[in-house]
Amino acid sequence: MNPVLFHLAFPVTDIAKTKEFYVEGLGCQVGRETRQAVIMNLYGHQIVAHMTYEPLTPQRGIYPRHFGLIFTALEDWEALLERAQQQHLQLYEQPKHRFPGQLTEHRTFFLADPFGNLMEFKYYSHAEAIFGARQLTAIGDRTPSE
Repeated sequence: MNPVLFHLAFPVTDIAKTKEFYVEGLGCQVGRETRQAVIMNLYGHQIVAHMTYEPLTPQRGIYPRHFGLIFTALEDWEALLERAQQQHLQLYEQPKHRFPGQLTEHRTFFLADPFGNLMEFKYYSHAEAIFGARQLTAIGDRTPSE
């Protein structure tokens, strides 16, 4: 199969602030742009910020909605974390080392963009935990019964 790219569209209320966060802050490259939308390259994936004039209500906590990346090399995850800190991006949740010593061991941090869109960035110690480990029922911080 040829490479497949992920696409995500999300709401914003200010294109200039969007570019400040995603381009200057995270290092995305700008593609096409209008006054109503901007296409950006986030590590080879297409994200599109679309203007909305409706009020954006931030969700409470990281669930149910957030998006982000899973890094396959710890040093790449660490480099983005360092960049986010140097650019003074808002950490929604501080970096964590979750489930040490377990198959699902991973490092994670969350950012909030200026519009309340939450982004999670992860690195798994064991690549099989990304899609596998079906015998384990924990997903995120919620218990399996929630």
